[in-house]
Amino acid sequence: MNFVDCHEEPIHIPGYIQSFGYLIGIDVDSHSITFFSQNISNIFNIENVEFLFDKKITDFPESFQSIINSDIYSSLRKFTRRENETYFDKIYIGEKEYHFCVFKSKNHIFLEFEEVLKNPNKRISNKYDNFYIIDNAQEIWDQLLSTLSKVVNYDRMMVYKFMADGSGKVISERSNKNMESYLGLHYPESDIPRQAKELYLKKRKRIFSNVYTETVPILSKTYKNIDLTFTGARGMSPIHGQYVKNSGAASSFSVSIIIDDRLWGLVTCQNSEPKHIDLEDRVQAGIFTALASNAYSSFKSKRELEYRISLNGKSSYLKSDFLRHNTLFDSLVENKGEIRELPEADGLVIVSDEDLVMDGVTPEHSVIEKIVKWAHKNTEESLYVNRSFLKEYGDELGLDENAAGIIIYFIERSKNEMLIWFRKEFDEHINWAGNPEKQIGMFSQNGEQKQIVSPRTSFEIFTENIKGNSKKWSSRNISAVQAVRDVILETSHKQYNAIKELNNQLRKVNEELDSFSYTISHDLGTPLTVMKLNAQMLLANFEKTEKNRNKLTSIVEEIDNMAEMMHDVLQLSRAKHSDIELESLPTQHTIHKISENAKITFDSPTSEIIIKECPEVLADKTMLHQVFLNIINNAVKYSSQQDQPRVEIEGTEDGQTIIYRISDNGIGIPEEDKHKMFKIFNRMDNAKKFKGNGVGLSIVHRIMNRIGGNVDYKSNKDGTSFILTFKKP
Repeated sequence: MNFVDCHEEPIHIPGYIQSFGYLIGIDVDSHSITFFSQNISNIFNIENVEFLFDKKITDFPESFQSIINSDIYSSLRKFTRRENETYFDKIYIGEKEYHFCVFKSKNHIFLEFEEVLKNPNKRISNKYDNFYIIDNAQEIWDQLLSTLSKVVNYDRMMVYKFMADGSGKVISERSNKNMESYLGLHYPESDIPRQAKELYLKKRKRIFSNVYTETVPILSKTYKNIDLTFTGARGMSPIHGQYVKNSGAASSFSVSIIIDDRLWGLVTCQNSEPKHIDLEDRVQAGIFTALASNAYSSFKSKRELEYRISLNGKSSYLKSDFLRHNTLFDSLVENKGEIRELPEADGLVIVSDEDLVMDGVTPEHSVIEKIVKWAHKNTEESLYVNRSFLKEYGDELGLDENAAGIIIYFIERSKNEMLIWFRKEFDEHINWAGNPEKQIGMFSQNGEQKQIVSPRTSFEIFTENIKGNSKKWSSRNISAVQAVRDVILETSHKQYNAIKELNNQLRKVNEELDSFSYTISHDLGTPLTVMKLNAQMLLANFEKTEKNRNKLTSIVEEIDNMAEMMHDVLQLSRAKHSDIELESLPTQHTIHKISENAKITFDSPTSEIIIKECPEVLADKTMLHQVFLNIINNAVKYSSQQDQPRVEIEGTEDGQTIIYRISDNGIGIPEEDKHKMFKIFNRMDNAKKFKGNGVGLSIVHRIMNRIGGNVDYKSNKDGTSFILTFKKP
């Protein structure tokens, strides 16, 4: 017993045709008869069909005179120069008129006949001229079915679109009122397997007049398997025949919808009673379908052109705005909303080294970090697209409904620079025409029992709920991401050239600026001190009205603020230019002293400062003091307004490094501000009520880089933990 996969059934060589047709095959070179359908004696006067083999049509003028006299046969070599190109004629055989079709396929010329049927109900209006003025895709297909109903008029007529996964969906329908609607229903890929789709692409019109009638075998002495791909009367496979019967139909007719040389869909028609459509009407149905297909293609091209023009406009805006900023990262951050919306995403994450900037609806920070690591390990191309990311990797990465769909674009892998777009989970359900699960059945072919995927016996609506997917990323969405990529590449190139051209000038300017910062910070110290002393003397001797005292007090406070800022700028300049001497330094005493002073400075006597192990580090003595001073002061300051302010300091060894963690239970740092934490004069929105100028962390960042260490932090609503990494002595 053999098993036949539905994709392997040899439906192009069934060995028989349908009873409405008649077929003769002749050799392409000798024109001798090599095969024919068993029923040709029903229309041609032939005493013994066995005498036909290896003879020519012209050898039997009394039987085939009408063929011999036809225009096609008299110029047969002219009409059979190209492969699989069909020519039509009409001839009389006896007193009846027949369609006569000729085409060449491989080593044979096929002569096919079927009786001409008149269609008194056929009414063709000029509506087919309107295909190209319809500005709506759905209306194009509805108009096609309306037009075809005048030609073929089956009980049910549908436009069936093939989906990306091979399944199909009914997107337009015209049927008798007493029939159940199939509109919107899906059909699994196995209903129309691969080889059937290949035949639909080659032979664009297909009719099965009566699925219950007996088929007519092909007779041949030399050929066992004759390819009937382009034969109009080719018999249907027993599996397909049973499928049509199970659907309640006795006849079916289909026309292929070809767009951009691929099988886009089918016009598929079903009739509850046997019904044959005349060849001319079938050809006309094919013409109308081709017109509608071209109109749809034109409509889509027009829409695509409009979208491209719009996308180019948005790209130009992004390009001009990108060039306004000093770095690519700044350009991306400043335009994060536009970049997220271009591919119609719910969320966007900009990744640059350790920095993450989020916009819209995205997963948690910790989940994004897992996704970034996964992307480096599991993707090779610069662009990765997946609408089933949650379904496939949800458990592995701890994803939630905000990361069902994903697009990852690597700007530069080596620098961990990427853009990640997210889409939320889409509550998707598919209405199938019957349960799509495959069932194995038995059937008999040529006396041999075979197992095959059985045609479904039920077409009742079966609803499948699908979890873990987002809405599909369309070709337009991918084009939008590619547009962002092009903007990045073009502006990065321009910025690179500009930076290269100005690099020497910028270096000199920076050196002069640092020198000026040092000078101004140092030289302003004396006049500021004089100003403060004079203001304090006035405060002591001036008329002691409340109004005057407030003004003088304000002057003193502003002088203190200016002095502090000058001091910090001076320290920043020293952190860059001062000579450093790295040595093994103890930290215990320094940390204790700074901690006690911080409680006094920020008027927070209740602050609990827990100091644990303090191992020695490799650093410069002056700079080490500056690092701990700024970090510990921040920890005490930003936790000072808590009910029970608490700071914990601990150093640990980790291989060849010493790691200090200074943790507090203060106000925390918003995630969206992480990328600017170590930039000079940048202060967080939630820190505005605390005194400060935004220089301290810039000093720490510069010092740690100079001594070969690193500074980072982790923060949430419960506080912040700064992480200082030193080299081990």
